[in-house]
Amino acid sequence: MSEETYVWGTGRRKCAIAQVRLFSGKGEIVINDKPYQEAFSRLEHRCKIEQPFLSTDTVGRFRVTAKVNGGGLSSQAEAIRHGIARALVKENELFKPILRKEGLLTRDARVKERKKYGLKRARKAPQYTKR
Repeated sequence: MSEETYVWGTGRRKCAIAQVRLFSGKGEIVINDKPYQEAFSRLEHRCKIEQPFLSTDTVGRFRVTAKVNGGGLSSQAEAIRHGIARALVKENELFKPILRKEGLLTRDARVKERKKYGLKRARKAPQYTKR
């Protein structure tokens, strides 16, 4: 890959959508024009973002830029992870079985359940009085 060309992948989780670009580089990760250490202060979020590179043994081979919006921090981190995994597969098809086994290519379909009428929340019923 030359410096101008990149591979891209879109990742999703709950309401978060991440558009990820992989360039050849030294391993820096930039999210919404900020270094990922600044964007995600919690270590568990950073580990989630790095997981596809650790699984495929490509740490330090790519420069990542990501635009992410919607959802909370955990959802955004998982959306970025999903996008990076998809982009890695576009870069090298041999990564697909490794990432599939780790579960990084599967979109987590769990989303918030809607509130139903007659109930307080999605499943919580109003208090029942016997008398």
